[in-house]
Amino acid sequence: MARKKRKMPGLNTSSTADISFMLLIFFLVTTSMDTDRGLARQLPPPPEDETQTKDIIVKERNILNIRMNSAGNLMVEDMDGQKFVGLKEIRSLVKEFIANPSNSDRKPEKHAEKLPYFGDVEITKNHVISVQNDRGTPYNVYFEVQHELIAAYNELRDEISTKQFGKNYADLNDDQQKAVRDYYPQKISEAEPKNYGGKK
Repeated sequence: MARKKRKMPGLNTSSTADISFMLLIFFLVTTSMDTDRGLARQLPPPPEDETQTKDIIVKERNILNIRMNSAGNLMVEDMDGQKFVGLKEIRSLVKEFIANPSNSDRKPEKHAEKLPYFGDVEITKNHVISVQNDRGTPYNVYFEVQHELIAAYNELRDEISTKQFGKNYADLNDDQQKAVRDYYPQKISEAEPKNYGGKK
């Protein structure tokens, strides 16, 4: 007597799509995505009304203009005129401009302020470093200029921290750091790129 072949039972695949979907959700939730890092810039708070905007006037002496062309050349413009400078000169020029140690009338005006830990001091709180680049400016030049600007602020803050507290800015507590930031507030303004010539 011949034996009957047993039929293999079919696999139930009705839930395969559900399982695949759940796995997809799992990997999307648990996978970390790398994001590009940019330059930290804190925007000022919006003015309360339009009339307040009109009242904000930045005097010419308070602005240091730094321009970069498509060839990577740097030009600095202040009340003393325009001049081409090298990258290594930017940091010292910016520090001199921000601090205005001689209280020159051709550099940012000083205002009396009462700051914690410092008492009554004269600071250039209205200074602005205005940066503008050509659309064809090499990225490495742009990045190096930004690095020099931040380094100028860091050095000024370290100098005043060492003088006042006997240690670097990074080693101060939060309240002390805020007082130093108020002494040397970071004010970098980036204008829309232009075509100064060269690459379009």
